[in-house]
Amino acid sequence: MASTRTLRLMAGVSAAMVVVALVLVFLVAPEERTMGQVQRIFYFHVGAAWVGALAFLVALATGVAYLRSGKARYDLISLSSIEIGLVFITMVLITGSIWARPAWNTWWVWTPRLTTATIMWLVYLAYFMLRGAVEDPDRRRRYAAVYSIVGFASVIMTFVSTSILADTHPALFFGANSPETKGDSPLAPGMKPAFFFSLATFTVLYVTLLLYRLRLENLREQVEALKARLMAA
Repeated sequence: MASTRTLRLMAGVSAAMVVVALVLVFLVAPEERTMGQVQRIFYFHVGAAWVGALAFLVALATGVAYLRSGKARYDLISLSSIEIGLVFITMVLITGSIWARPAWNTWWVWTPRLTTATIMWLVYLAYFMLRGAVEDPDRRRRYAAVYSIVGFASVIMTFVSTSILADTHPALFFGANSPETKGDSPLAPGMKPAFFFSLATFTVLYVTLLLYRLRLENLREQVEALKARLMAA
């Protein structure tokens, strides 16, 4: 478990990076010629999508580690990471809708990317339903580990959807050169510092949140153990 000093340091670094990212996004990055100011939501939208995918990848890795070792700490990391990832994917869906309103004149269009992103969100929401439905701790951890591995297929499908399916959703990396994907263009040089710094900021923020979430769960377990000892006394 990370020390209090480490957590405070990470929180401070995260806060500082958020401030710098906001300055880069709103004051330094140039305004996009077609979309105008609303394009700036792109820096947060993509950053949140990246963190969501990263969080689910960590859950996959720790799910595999739990099945191989049976150590409960891997299940805890997986659970915490999926909690954080689901929050960021919710942010992706919300910011995407905000962007869609001026871009497509509607809040939502069932394009392949939006459809697969919604499926991914539902898949990981069901993860918590699975955990709540199994009472035995060992079985719950085992089932959850398998689910976190299988569920990652929805992440892969979401990120490659614009490459393998005709989609009007902008694609920065996957499908950026696809003739079926319209409205895509490389990042302007002035946008790159804000974009990549925002990605780094979201990544550091994810690590910070994960460390705090693990500390909270460890403290909860200590309280439960103390209550059990008091009840037995």
